[in-house]
Amino acid sequence: MFEQVIPIFGMLSVFGSISFIVYLYYSTRHRERMALIERGVDASIFAGEQRGISITLRLSLLAMGVGCGILLAELLFSAGLREDVAFPAMIFLFGGLGLLIAYWLDDRNREKLNDARERRDIRQQQRQVQHQD
Repeated sequence: MFEQVIPIFGMLSVFGSISFIVYLYYSTRHRERMALIERGVDASIFAGEQRGISITLRLSLLAMGVGCGILLAELLFSAGLREDVAFPAMIFLFGGLGLLIAYWLDDRNREKLNDARERRDIRQQQRQVQHQD
């Protein structure tokens, strides 16, 4: 009887601990922001710089790379390559390739964002000069 309850208790403990930590993080962050607003301080310190591509896209590219790696490893294994060499090598190779593509997309997106910000700043400076005249 007790042997069946132990794994259930372990899983509930792990998920409960993770949920409690997430709750504490968000409630503390909310209290800090409310305290800043009550004091009249600008809460823009919490606004982080916009990230390039989303974590979902990164994880999906990684998963697609791992999937392609497993597929190619299976082909190499059936062609005669050892299983313990083919699978880890192809998984890491294609997983890394997926992350490299995510980095490349992020870098390209960041360049476009920086160019747009520079153009916006130039337009704002030109408007300020026009209003001063």
